[in-house]
Amino acid sequence: MRKSSIYALLVAIMVAWGLNVTALKILVEHFSPVALTALRILTAGLVVLLFLWGIGKLQKVGWKEAKQIGLAALFSVVAHHFFLAVGLTKTTAVNAGLVLGLVPLVTALLAIVFLGQRPTLFRLLGIALGFFGVVFVVANGDGGLGHLSIGDVYVFLAVLAQGISFIMIKKATVEARVMTGWMLVFGSLWLFVLSLVLEPSGLSSLKEGTPPLWLIFLASAVVATALGHMFYNHAVQHLGPAESAVFINLNPLFSLLGAHWLLGEPISWMQLAGFLFIVVGVMFGSGGMDDMSARFRRAKAVGGGRKAGMW
Repeated sequence: MRKSSIYALLVAIMVAWGLNVTALKILVEHFSPVALTALRILTAGLVVLLFLWGIGKLQKVGWKEAKQIGLAALFSVVAHHFFLAVGLTKTTAVNAGLVLGLVPLVTALLAIVFLGQRPTLFRLLGIALGFFGVVFVVANGDGGLGHLSIGDVYVFLAVLAQGISFIMIKKATVEARVMTGWMLVFGSLWLFVLSLVLEPSGLSSLKEGTPPLWLIFLASAVVATALGHMFYNHAVQHLGPAESAVFINLNPLFSLLGAHWLLGEPISWMQLAGFLFIVVGVMFGSGGMDDMSARFRRAKAVGGGRKAGMW
């Protein structure tokens, strides 16, 4: 798969994930968050496994692969989705957006520590610009930055768990899409156990859903979680965790657009300026400028060689 195709796929995933923030905010206001998350993740996992079975890509996994999947599921599914769901009930969307914008930075730092990656100047600049854009967007929202709350801490723990899971996925020997399906299924079972402990009446809250809420639920589970995570983890194994995570800076952009279109919330000129920083940050941080610089150097070297040959 060409890099340009993977980049386009990542942007599409960010659209789905950005709109999913609005969907989750609606859902956690009507259902118990952990029970809802467990059912959503289980649905997503079954969709991924059925999809892979349908295209003949559902591979058997051995004990070694099962251990990799189980450990990654603890971080990617259980910790990340648990802290995110609970955090969204205890903090503002503005603060959550800022903290979630730390994913590329946290992932890049983890990649340097655990994978020995050497970040280029362009990528460091891209991470900085993208993060500055995220700050610009959320700091100029209606809620302002406010004060750190326990919800902000939960969302940061979700960020840290997601960054760690990206490193595990990169190092795993299991094909990314197969790993995603089993991670979602295993993780959802652990989330159901947590729900029974933390929310004794959590499962009963699911009976109160209306058809529109269940449509939102299915869109979140199938499009954002199942297809989104399956193809994102596929991109992580091809591009690496740091390069893929830079695209997560686009989440606040599509989250705010979704809130504007679906909930009628206004978007300020200051927020639009922040979007520009995010887009430029993605161009630099994704490695696009590194590729352009490398092609320019190669073209210059070829041109210089031809001139030398003429003489």
